[in-house]
Amino acid sequence: MPKFTYPRDVAAAIRGSEHLLLLAPEAVMKKGWLKRLPDFAGRDALNSAVASGTATSEGRPVTTLGDRDSTVTAVLLPDNVSRHNSPTRHEAIRASVRRAALMSVKKATVICAVDSDKHIGAVINAIGRALPEFQRKTGGSKGDLAVRLVVTNSTGAVRPIQKPVRECLKAARWAAQMVDTPTSELHTDDFVKRARALCSGLSHVKLTVIKGRKLLDKGMGGLHAVGRTALTEPRLLLLEYSPPKPQRRIALVGKGIVYDTGGLSLKQTLSMCSMKGDMGGAAATTGAFYVLAATKSRNHVLCAVPLAENAIGPGAYRPDDILTMHSGKTVEINNTDAEGRLVLADAASYVARTFKPDVIMDAATLTGAQLVSSGLCHSSIVTNRGGIEQRAVKVGRDCGDLAHPLLFAPEFYKNEFISKVADMRNSVSNRMNAQSSCAAWFVHAHIADLDIPWLHIDLAGPSWRNGRGTGYGVALMVNLVESLTDTDLKK
Repeated sequence: MPKFTYPRDVAAAIRGSEHLLLLAPEAVMKKGWLKRLPDFAGRDALNSAVASGTATSEGRPVTTLGDRDSTVTAVLLPDNVSRHNSPTRHEAIRASVRRAALMSVKKATVICAVDSDKHIGAVINAIGRALPEFQRKTGGSKGDLAVRLVVTNSTGAVRPIQKPVRECLKAARWAAQMVDTPTSELHTDDFVKRARALCSGLSHVKLTVIKGRKLLDKGMGGLHAVGRTALTEPRLLLLEYSPPKPQRRIALVGKGIVYDTGGLSLKQTLSMCSMKGDMGGAAATTGAFYVLAATKSRNHVLCAVPLAENAIGPGAYRPDDILTMHSGKTVEINNTDAEGRLVLADAASYVARTFKPDVIMDAATLTGAQLVSSGLCHSSIVTNRGGIEQRAVKVGRDCGDLAHPLLFAPEFYKNEFISKVADMRNSVSNRMNAQSSCAAWFVHAHIADLDIPWLHIDLAGPSWRNGRGTGYGVALMVNLVESLTDTDLKK
């Protein structure tokens, strides 16, 4: 498991490192950045190699061996990125660190140059998220990896790594580890235990759990139905951070399907593999909650995590069943594999009507169609406020958790859910009609009567890359909560 430190002395950070990884924009690297750093074995040869190199969109490594005990790698990052990419070069940095195979050594140092101090958080997050924690392989391990992270400006001067940046990295890596953990080790009760451990010691934090048939007592027929046949009961985890004199009340809601078989609408084997990660939204919102509480946010923050396994058994909910949701709406089931929107809708309605927040943000691995809509690097966002949409896109570019808006047009999508016997169905009739926007609208339909500012983040693609959880969403939600303005909520 990698452990990170943030030294201010570059020479000390380099000393004893088995792998020194150096990353900088091409223009910075070629203007002598390496020579402004303290001397290290192979620096001159590396500098000569860099001079003839050319950056690629994912960074181009140029490697030289210092001696038999150490490796030095320099990576040329692109000077410019497209307008829908992050100017922090977050994705290029993350890809470069992943390729460097630092996990094969015990001591590594990563030094990255930034052209703006505003990029520090994104850079640190990118580096840390490229080095996963979860592992169950046996043999061949050299033990825990000690990683020294250093950020400099173009002149080689070290930039400080502040507490919010460190806490955000910790939480993003925690979220990634949760996504990587199989359900045999992370059922609904295990999630609660790990969330409790993460938040232990934080001031002004309260944890509450509603589980089993008590969900029905609270009116959450959707959440209960989805998880009722699993060996471990479904539950709603509520984390509440209540600082004195809060600026506004924020609710975070994260889809926590710890495993998704598809229910009686059973997935095929290849589609079922990786469904341990169907709680990526829950992991991200819990991680974001931790950061906001740990850094003493000015906002009152409630994190609601509906947890369930969409399993098969004698008590499984069926197509044709009609569920009564927390909102009071009735839903005819026409696809038990469209379960995430059921648990999200119940949790969002419960939070909205019980706590009356100023804004609700939900995050979920909700639709495979999200990958078609905005790909592996960008989440798809849907919101009833144009100001929130603009803010989320800007924040995503600033922090590296990229987001791109989809349509919010209920009048075009609500007919997809028409039922002859209930208020609505849970899955669309036409899968070619903006599936991700439709799924988001289903959630919003259960709080629409309240007209609360609302943001939906579908992170199915960016939360799971190359067979690994990524920790996507923590930085996006933390920075968005802290940067929202009253104007954003009114537009």
